[in-house]
Amino acid sequence: MLYISKWKAAAILLTAFVCCLFAVPNFFPEKTVQQWPAWAQRHVVLGLDLQGGSHILLQVDANDVRRQKLQTLQDDVRRVMREAGLRLVRAPAIRGNSVEVIVRDSDVQQALAKLRPLSEPLGGFIGSAGTRSVNIENAGGGVIRLTVTEPALLERTRQVVDQSVEIIERRVNAMGLVEPSIQRQGIDRVLVQVPGLGNPEELIKVIGTTAKLTFRLVDTSMTVEQALKEHPPPDSEIVYGSAAEGRRPYLLEKRVIVSGEELTNAQPGYDQRTGEPIVSFKFNTSGARKFAQVTTDNVGRPFAIVLDDEVISAPVIREPIRGGSGQISGNFTVESANNLAILLRAGALPAKLTVIEQRVVGAGLGQDSIEKGKLASYFGAALVVVFMIFTYGLFGVFASIAVGINIGMIFGILSFLNATLTLPGIIGIVLTIGIAVDSNVLIYERIREEVRSGRTPINAIDAGFTRALATILDSNITTFIAAAVLFFIGTGPVRGFAVTLGIGIVTTVFTAFTLTRLIVAWWVGWARPRQLAIS
Repeated sequence: MLYISKWKAAAILLTAFVCCLFAVPNFFPEKTVQQWPAWAQRHVVLGLDLQGGSHILLQVDANDVRRQKLQTLQDDVRRVMREAGLRLVRAPAIRGNSVEVIVRDSDVQQALAKLRPLSEPLGGFIGSAGTRSVNIENAGGGVIRLTVTEPALLERTRQVVDQSVEIIERRVNAMGLVEPSIQRQGIDRVLVQVPGLGNPEELIKVIGTTAKLTFRLVDTSMTVEQALKEHPPPDSEIVYGSAAEGRRPYLLEKRVIVSGEELTNAQPGYDQRTGEPIVSFKFNTSGARKFAQVTTDNVGRPFAIVLDDEVISAPVIREPIRGGSGQISGNFTVESANNLAILLRAGALPAKLTVIEQRVVGAGLGQDSIEKGKLASYFGAALVVVFMIFTYGLFGVFASIAVGINIGMIFGILSFLNATLTLPGIIGIVLTIGIAVDSNVLIYERIREEVRSGRTPINAIDAGFTRALATILDSNITTFIAAAVLFFIGTGPVRGFAVTLGIGIVTTVFTAFTLTRLIVAWWVGWARPRQLAIS
């Protein structure tokens, strides 16, 4: 029946009121809103295309991913051969996209059996089901060749991008930038958008640095000059210092004492003796234990702090460092020390990132987009209201009121979610107005049919709302599914459009079948019409 109980009416009005209430902060200046309680400070965030800012598209270096994968495989082969006790004719070496190791002919089958566990199934990825991570083959002459498969490299690239998104997000947030958007784009790209940032150079410098920190002992078995003239020992390599130190060469052991992954905190500060900027760090339990053991066993020996394959400091161990903390010095400025602390806290990027697209959207262009978006919204809404009133009279007024509340609810929900509104998002809202009106048109046309079939006004209205429900749900559910697909497979502006469209569909169904019905029920109870002008 058309009767709606008081508690149902109260619930409908309260829901609409609360949703619209969250949209209120958008109509006040930012300074005013900041004085309100925290729960009331939620508002719609304008996207890059509406307020200007920096747009940076980064791409994972595929060659770096491949190199790391091959180096890991090389280390695994060396470890397996050592644990198996097999004598090698030639140590594992990288050849193109493969790792080759030479064993005695009599040990080939045993070596193949020991190496086979390194080839793992990739799992259920589309196009890679049944594929293994490494192809192992006997190339003859005691040569065993291990080749990393392309699906394995593709899977590793996906993992690198996912890790990079999290790390970049931590770095950008640590810089104090407002409402950044960091998301994956395609297979090997990361999109970074920071509204309001006019100069992206410092941001690129921070997010593009891999920040791979390691602590390694200096090899004192020979001088670095001898190593440059001759070959360094097999377990050591030459690493150069930073440009600030004149690119001085160091002979370092390849073995990593402690890595940056075991850092729990890093903060900029000043050396109490010299007043120079430094970076203080602290290890986790595991890192502190390993660092204490190494410094205890190597008192008087220098060790190097290596950042991105550059030695930034090489102090001598004067005494065991058992506290799990220390400091890095290296001709830092205040700014560079702060940036290094940010990088170390956020963690190291798993691979190099290359900037392939960079642009700055001016604030004037964003304001122009807002004005045009407003104009399109106002013009579209005005045409809808005129059409509804002209076609359905008083019922068109009811529909227009419901659509207005519907728009307020959309902005309220977007504000509650702190969602980012882009120009395509505005288009989604305009489209929602049409969808909302379409629902009312279906209801009103159904009411007309019921009136023409001889029903009384009250019965016709009740039947119109009830029988139009299935059609409206069917059309809105299919549209919602389309919006969900756009959200999950789309990026950037496409997702913004999908969000506003999806929220608009939910609020449209609510207003069409609860709010509009409540307004009509109140009017029927007050006017007691014997005829409907809608017919």
